[in-house]
Amino acid sequence: MGIAPHIQRLRSLVGHELLVLPSAAVLPRDDDGRILLVRVIDTDQWAVIGGAIEPDESPEQSALREAEEEAGVQLALGPIVAVLGGPEFRLTYPNGDQTSYVSIVFDATVSGGSPRPDGDETSAVQWWAPDEMPYDEMSSFTRALLRGVGFDGAPARS
Repeated sequence: MGIAPHIQRLRSLVGHELLVLPSAAVLPRDDDGRILLVRVIDTDQWAVIGGAIEPDESPEQSALREAEEEAGVQLALGPIVAVLGGPEFRLTYPNGDQTSYVSIVFDATVSGGSPRPDGDETSAVQWWAPDEMPYDEMSSFTRALLRGVGFDGAPARS
């Protein structure tokens, strides 16, 4: 979907200035413990499924919507595994927009659909074993999120 209308409206007022935004991320796992990741078109990097929470949307609704949009799957959400924020969760997008995310991270399982990229935000979707994840092809934000939920193999810097 790209930039939500609410955020576009804010950007028209504040330009590229820093926005602090709530977000939801989800870690769909299969029976083998693998995690479903998406490759983001804008950066060509692997990422956790997720994004900004829209007005009047709950974190759960956001996680489910993002999984459907980015990976073509429906989820059964599990528990919240982390709430993360701070300097490691600050991003500057290619267009110059600055954002600091506070992310609510859910565990989940796929309950429907077949993993597929949307062709708009994502170019690939793939299951990864925790010890085989492509950390060198991830942003520092994604590595920080994975460290925050206990994936100690995620390096701070590449």
